[in-house]
Amino acid sequence: MTHPFIDDQLRLDLLREALPYIQRFKGQTFVVKLSGKVTEDQGNLTSLAEELALLHQVGIRICVIHGGGKQLSDLANKLGIEQTIIEGRRVTDDATLEMAKMIFAGKINTDILASLRHRGIEAVGLSGVDGNIVKAARRPPKEILNRATGMRDKVDFGHVGDVVRINARLLTVLLDHGYLPVISSLGADDEGMVFNINADTIAAEIAVQLQAEKLILLSDVDGIYLTAGDSGTKLSRLTAAEAGELISSGAASGGMIPKLQSITVLLERGVHSAHIISGNKRNALLSEIFTDKGTGTMIVATD
Repeated sequence: MTHPFIDDQLRLDLLREALPYIQRFKGQTFVVKLSGKVTEDQGNLTSLAEELALLHQVGIRICVIHGGGKQLSDLANKLGIEQTIIEGRRVTDDATLEMAKMIFAGKINTDILASLRHRGIEAVGLSGVDGNIVKAARRPPKEILNRATGMRDKVDFGHVGDVVRINARLLTVLLDHGYLPVISSLGADDEGMVFNINADTIAAEIAVQLQAEKLILLSDVDGIYLTAGDSGTKLSRLTAAEAGELISSGAASGGMIPKLQSITVLLERGVHSAHIISGNKRNALLSEIFTDKGTGTMIVATD
């Protein structure tokens, strides 16, 4: 049995370890992206809200972006609406867009706000359509290599958008006044057409516009592995060039490819570091930011 005094000393030592990081990051901006799998479980979301609240309270400017692919797929299943995912990207037809509006800007956004409210944080729920935050354009049909057949197929992604420009004015006003913005992954064009946009991409673009110190991607994986499922192959730290090699060699696959692609571009554009950590592990966020060892994979522009 561990002696209570030793427990107390360990906690105080952790506080000491955190102090230089708190001093270094006070007043800096962190963009934190939550996947649908992270926000699905209420207990997990409550725990995560506490960690975000702690970052907020020590003076770090937090901007949260969330997706909701897991909940969108679950709702589509319930309603019998078939979903098509190609290279980690969802084809968004009319019915899927309507569901995305309900799930992203409605249920998930409100659940995150409620959890932060419980911790006394003044959070503000937005979608990329609010304040023209995310100006988007419909993604044109693209030729995609079908790995099963080796042939190139033309794919129309439907109501999927690509980010044209981020207007961070509203976000800056909110952050400057102590609010914590929570943004769902929708955007619109000048005609008011709404698009489903990859949340990692939005998070990366917002991080660049806000000149963020860190982009932190919370997902159901706790980092990048050279061999899936083999904990001994987890990469604690890598450079943008090494991330590019993982994609070209085929070591990265599925949804990890767009993640790494958006991160490498992001680092070239001034964000200091990107982190991939587990959103389902208690204290993973605090450990990544306030301890020397960290908990996930940290990607930096250069060594």
